[in-house]
Amino acid sequence: MTAYIDPGAANFAAFKALPRDTPIHMLNLLAYRALADYPEGHEHAGKGWSGRRAYEEYGRTSAPIFQRVGGRIVWRGRFETMVTGPEGKRWDDGFIAFYPNAAAFFAMIKDPDYQKAVINRSAALLDSRLIRFAPLEAGEGFGA
Repeated sequence: MTAYIDPGAANFAAFKALPRDTPIHMLNLLAYRALADYPEGHEHAGKGWSGRRAYEEYGRTSAPIFQRVGGRIVWRGRFETMVTGPEGKRWDDGFIAFYPNAAAFFAMIKDPDYQKAVINRSAALLDSRLIRFAPLEAGEGFGA
């Protein structure tokens, strides 16, 4: 199984090529490690934290930066079952993060405090997906 924790070069280049001045929604799908995998010497290495606990630490330490750039969570959910897709694939949690624009996302990931916080994310995750969407107005039916 190929795991995806950080963006690959081609995917990140595609992201950077999209408009930077329009609102974006980022769908996050998360599968946690049973035991967080911190680099040796990190302050949380050896604490025996679960992946979920390490992700909670990521959320706690990255929230001020996320909020400062204008980000907010617009939807959050706990995985129950795969309806369409591979039977064996499961996610622990999912959420959609709103950013006022891609520049806000870039400001967040370049922030030195965020770069310290993101170590918790890497230690926490077994697999993930981060998918950018352009927000559209919700309608009454599926196709509208």
